[in-house]
Amino acid sequence: MKKRLLLVMLVCSHFTLLAQEDAWVYLKDKATTIANISSLTDILTAKAIARKNAHNVPIDDRDIPVNPAYISQLKSATGITVMAKSKWFNAVHVRGSETDIKNLPSSFPFIERIDFANKSLNLNKPVKQKTPTKTESTLETFNYGTAANQVEMIHANQLHLSNYTGAGMTVAVMDSGFPGVNTLSAFERLRTVGQVMGTYDFVGKDEDVYTNTTSSHGTLVLSTMAGYIENQYVGTAPDASYYLFVTEDDDSENPVEESYWVEAAERADSLGVDVINTSLGYTTFDNENYNHTTADMDGNTTFITKGANIAFEKGMLLVNSAGNDGNKPWQIVGAPADAAGVFTVGAVTAAGNYATFSSIGSAFQSVHKPDVVAQGEGSYVILENGAIETRSGTSFSAPIMAGGMVCLWQALPNKTNAEIMQLVRQSASIFSYPTYALGYGIPNLQLALNLTLGVAGDDFNTSVKVFPNPVKEHLYFKMPSNETFLKVMVFDMLGKQVLHHSVDAVTNQLDVSSLSKGLYLLKIHSKNNAATFKIIKQ
Repeated sequence: MKKRLLLVMLVCSHFTLLAQEDAWVYLKDKATTIANISSLTDILTAKAIARKNAHNVPIDDRDIPVNPAYISQLKSATGITVMAKSKWFNAVHVRGSETDIKNLPSSFPFIERIDFANKSLNLNKPVKQKTPTKTESTLETFNYGTAANQVEMIHANQLHLSNYTGAGMTVAVMDSGFPGVNTLSAFERLRTVGQVMGTYDFVGKDEDVYTNTTSSHGTLVLSTMAGYIENQYVGTAPDASYYLFVTEDDDSENPVEESYWVEAAERADSLGVDVINTSLGYTTFDNENYNHTTADMDGNTTFITKGANIAFEKGMLLVNSAGNDGNKPWQIVGAPADAAGVFTVGAVTAAGNYATFSSIGSAFQSVHKPDVVAQGEGSYVILENGAIETRSGTSFSAPIMAGGMVCLWQALPNKTNAEIMQLVRQSASIFSYPTYALGYGIPNLQLALNLTLGVAGDDFNTSVKVFPNPVKEHLYFKMPSNETFLKVMVFDMLGKQVLHHSVDAVTNQLDVSSLSKGLYLLKIHSKNNAATFKIIKQ
């Protein structure tokens, strides 16, 4: 018995020594700098350069790829497998034994530091990244069929009526597999006009995102934006162009998937992508030593969240599902949905009520999460066999919302990603009193457009007069003939209420002299109506 026990102990010790760990290897430099690049088109597409210039996003050394010579040397190291790379972080994700990984710096002087996914193996805390500085088609009337409620809930159908259907916009969908997208009639509209711009499987390292997968999750997600079956189903951005990227490994849950995601985001940036949709989130892993904690969901701790913040800084609009942990012990929004630079979408029912599975926000996040909600319970999707059925999850509320925001950005091409995000928040149903369950509520994308264009949305909007605008000291109100009393609230662009007043036919003015110069949102409520205006304080 003692000999058998000793043998078991030796075998276990042997396996422990050979246990594979994941780590990020951060490098000291790259092969060159932006100043030494002969042509920016060597590292970015013309569309990427144009998008950055249009939104005043600087092109910097982070846009330069990781030094390929360094990657080759790391691949040659004993016991080391290179899993992914990140130009933004100038880092390489490796897998190997703890000993082999820790031996890397002695062999390769270009290594700056190593950060193990198993945090207990890190002798020093990783250096925190800086928080990012916030910085034509044929007009068509769609029969949305089964998708009508989820499209109309956020008023994306009204944008479509104005010919904003996503044409000219580029979306990267980062998910698991996309089986059927290359064959189903539901995606024929995409294929016939070349709206699938490219594909790549960052897990399998090839361009096949259709067959090398056990999951059709990406197909279902894409259908809510790009699906089209005449008189039966229309997604929220049917005329946008799409890149399909696999970053999720369905066979395991490992931090390397965060690295795949960042690598895909970097490629999206290089390709000139406008919007990234992700219906993925990371909290815990198969190896519990790699687990994140709820305290890590602070918007700037996990690798994927820091990558998302850089992607936002690069000018892209990132829309991410909040997660489905609302009725589970974890409960709160996961990574990268915790990032300040990510527009996080929770879920409601078809009737607009909170879906109990939808992950909620918390005090850990630096900004209010989720941002908004859309239909995620009983959402209609197109399956890999072409059938239309309902599925539930924030995996579907997020792309429904993302497609709508694609159309809004098409309508407002001069707006930045941050401005589009804020307009959608301001249009939402409970913007004045957000909650951790619903965020700012259900958006009205037509109202978001009207806020910018100064267009009145209904008779109340047109009959209420607010002047002068811009204003220095006093705002005056001309009330509708059928109203005797109005409540007036003023919010800054961060959503904070700065003034509250009541007006009637006699006291029809508001003193705004105490406000700082800038742009404000004015909300006016009567007993049965409401209107929203932008005002400029001089």
